[in-house]
Amino acid sequence: MSKKTVSLPPEIRPEQSLELLKELHILTRDGKLNQDSRRKLKQVYHLAQFIEPLLNDLETLVDHGAGKSYLGFILYDLFLKSRPTGTVIGIEHRAQLVEKSQELASRLGFPRMHFLACTVEESLHSTALPARVDVVTALHACDTATDDAIRFALQRQAHHIVLVPCCQAEVAATLRAGKAAALAQTPLAELWRHPIHTRELGSHLTNVLRCLLLEAHGYAVTVTELVGWEHSMKNELIIASRRSDKPRQNARQRAEAILREFKLEALTARFIY
Repeated sequence: MSKKTVSLPPEIRPEQSLELLKELHILTRDGKLNQDSRRKLKQVYHLAQFIEPLLNDLETLVDHGAGKSYLGFILYDLFLKSRPTGTVIGIEHRAQLVEKSQELASRLGFPRMHFLACTVEESLHSTALPARVDVVTALHACDTATDDAIRFALQRQAHHIVLVPCCQAEVAATLRAGKAAALAQTPLAELWRHPIHTRELGSHLTNVLRCLLLEAHGYAVTVTELVGWEHSMKNELIIASRRSDKPRQNARQRAEAILREFKLEALTARFIY
């Protein structure tokens, strides 16, 4: 008797690991897609299409704030497992998630996936990571963890940096602390008088300053939106690619001017170095 052929949902690519998709709860145990998992898979493909062009000749990709290493596993499965080289390293501070990810990578036969239990900040000083990397990703690394990922990428001379920031609170807190004085000095303070505007302007200024920091270090930066993602109100995708080793003084000067204009000089070390 011939075995029954199981047809895959049309969204699933033939080369994808079905076991991985089940582990990530994209496929049900019987290989089906429900409405929620179909939406999730569409989101993953949408992000992956931005990252795929950055993986040519990849030696090492470091994924910060990896969580369950959802992104790393998908990228490895889609683009790297059929290549002879290309390593993915997931950075996650929760040891139990690191252990689970390492076990899954071993079970799937993904030998060039590795995981390190530490914070993004701790990774800056880790000797367990290579001195140079090709791509750094940070998907929803909360608040200043995104800034630590940027510092790591600059320190390790990454060719490409992919960021989807979230929960930016530091700039908003600084704006909030000086709100009364600012309202007395300039009508521009109306931009952040109401709490929701403080939060949104703080988030916007944070990402603008991050882009200027990257440009100051010789990166070309593009900013777009991840459509359909529901993690936060705004899913801003920042991709930076190194074009020059020479600092761009005009980008640094613009960042300094923004910090002065919004009375954020206390955060200079965060955004200018």
